[in-house]
Amino acid sequence: MTAHAPLPFAPRAVCFDMDGLMLDSERVLLECWRETAHAHGAAVDDALWLAMVGLHEAACRTLLHEALGAAAGDALRADAEARYARRVASGLPLKPGVFALLDLLAARGIPRAVVTSTRRERALVKLQTAALLPHFSAVVAGGDVASPKPAPDPYLLAAERLGVAAGHCLVLEDSAPGVRAALAAGMTPIQVPDLVPPDATTRALGHRVVDSLHDAHALLLAVLEA
Repeated sequence: MTAHAPLPFAPRAVCFDMDGLMLDSERVLLECWRETAHAHGAAVDDALWLAMVGLHEAACRTLLHEALGAAAGDALRADAEARYARRVASGLPLKPGVFALLDLLAARGIPRAVVTSTRRERALVKLQTAALLPHFSAVVAGGDVASPKPAPDPYLLAAERLGVAAGHCLVLEDSAPGVRAALAAGMTPIQVPDLVPPDATTRALGHRVVDSLHDAHALLLAVLEA
């Protein structure tokens, strides 16, 4: 593990992103997009799919429309969504270390929330299928707020539902929009990048960037035992 600055406080609550952070779902979704593009004969670079990581559905739709046109973009999206839904129903792989981290927080009595841009129905299916849902007392999903990530609204709502001031919350995120949302909410984020590494602009935000949930676990354990 690369040396990182210790956390400045012991969090009173921790908010978790879902896709790409707890669930290794971004790779599955990328496979579905690739399969769909091939089936439709669409020559689309992976950069388009990766640009959608961490964004809410409306923003993803806009990117597709700009790249392919409304009709082609919507057709591609519908097909990819159907493929992905089948993969979700069969269960998505977990990121290493997620349950150890959740168990650490539970043992210390620290409440936890999921904050995701995924629509609620699908988010609950993903969490339930992965046996993650019982580990959280709140779930903030796409559609729960008027302004999604990178706006602070989803994280502010999570803090409200957990009954903890935003400044006492730690956030675990994989994407730049999520990190920006957490910072805008006045929370302390740890970024665990997945498919999209943070660029120079994102790193300039000054937050902690670690390689894995195991590294995040080590940072948390250190401050909780201090």
